[in-house]
Amino acid sequence: MWVIASMALETWLIKVKKTISNSFDSVRASATQTKPVIKKYNVGVLAFEFAGLMSKLLHLWQSLSDKNIVRLRNESVHLEGVRKIVSNDDAFLLGLACAEMVENLRLIAKSVSRISKKCEDSTLRCFDRLFDEFADLGRDPHNWVLSLKEMEAKNKKMDRYVTATATLHREMDELTVLEGGLRKLLQCKDNEQSIKEQKIIDLQEKLLWQRQEIKYLKERSLWNRSFDTVTSLLVRSIFTTLSRIKLVFGISHGYPPSLPRSLSASATVYPSENPDTCNFVSGPVVIKTSKPQEKEGLTNKLFESNSKMLKPPASTLGSVALALHYANLIIVMEKMIRSPQLVGVDARDDLYSMLPNSIRSSLRGRLKGVGCLASDPILAGEWRDALQKILGWLSPLAHNMIKWQSERSFEQQNLGPKTNVLLFQTLYFANQEKTEAAITELLVGLNYIWRFEREMNAKALLECSNFNGFLNLQNSS
Repeated sequence: MWVIASMALETWLIKVKKTISNSFDSVRASATQTKPVIKKYNVGVLAFEFAGLMSKLLHLWQSLSDKNIVRLRNESVHLEGVRKIVSNDDAFLLGLACAEMVENLRLIAKSVSRISKKCEDSTLRCFDRLFDEFADLGRDPHNWVLSLKEMEAKNKKMDRYVTATATLHREMDELTVLEGGLRKLLQCKDNEQSIKEQKIIDLQEKLLWQRQEIKYLKERSLWNRSFDTVTSLLVRSIFTTLSRIKLVFGISHGYPPSLPRSLSASATVYPSENPDTCNFVSGPVVIKTSKPQEKEGLTNKLFESNSKMLKPPASTLGSVALALHYANLIIVMEKMIRSPQLVGVDARDDLYSMLPNSIRSSLRGRLKGVGCLASDPILAGEWRDALQKILGWLSPLAHNMIKWQSERSFEQQNLGPKTNVLLFQTLYFANQEKTEAAITELLVGLNYIWRFEREMNAKALLECSNFNGFLNLQNSS
């Protein structure tokens, strides 16, 4: 009787246990259905675009260092070529430098804004709106502006990511080459089957090692990072960089520099209420501005103001799209002036074909009345000195124009710039009339020394021929 009762109790307990277990399972299932798991996506192949943006940010931040700001204020704006054909107004030149840096940052932020839409964090998805508010009103509700120490740490992290991602790109290219080589080898009909098999084994081993290396690099690079992780890093760096630009150029919230402007640069440490914010030993480049007038209830926005400032005036080479053409023309003349004796007639004609009508007209006027002979060595020497002086201030602007343009070409768009060349240091804002006058002067001088060298060579050949004829006459007698 006792045994039967105990067995019945055990059966009852088993049923209770199953009932409880089933109820827990149903609760878990319902909880899983109400709270779906959100998968975090990695950036994958977009890692290379992210690396390009990081590289540009790192370069822009470096251009705002104490050393580079001192060089900008004390050297770059005082380049002889800049003063002669761009402007001798320090405030205007520094305003152009500020506008270009802000515009470069805006373009980076535009790319980040597009990518940020894939983030899970709703604040990151609203980056574009928050960035505009910070630019115009100084609002930073999420404390994205970093201290100088934090920014340095983030920069080191981004630099490691950029390096690892660049290495990953090279190794993936190498993998593609190896895979192509293996396919060709498998399709190849080799008489020596044993040699072919050994080559296949060697290539397969290389492919195995290459894939392992790529797997390792994906872990170290941006490839396996989530959108939120990478975007957060970029967003905070962008906010901090804009904060630094505002500090360096003395931009008040919502009141960007506007013409006319006067410059007042302090040599002391710029006072800051927060000792952790980005500071400069060199002091800020303060651009004093009057309070902007409101138009239809709207304030003058930072990005709109800088975009307008970067539009070249009608009197400049940039406005007529001749800056790059004239840069190439000046560099060609520089080579000819260096070695006029090596310039042939065809090269001279090619140079003339590069000239626009305005320069051809002024050149014809300058060459009128010039004699056919160019045999004065003193005058040739004076022309050489004059040409070197002109090239001394004009050539750097031409070379800067080529560098600036090449860094913004399609092939280089995902790579960071390698120089600190700013637009005002090129021919883009150069006065067209003054630049064409300098080029015309170079052409007149080049024309003289080119003819002088040809006449000296012809004279030397004639003397050599007469001397040989004299020797032959002596030998025959």
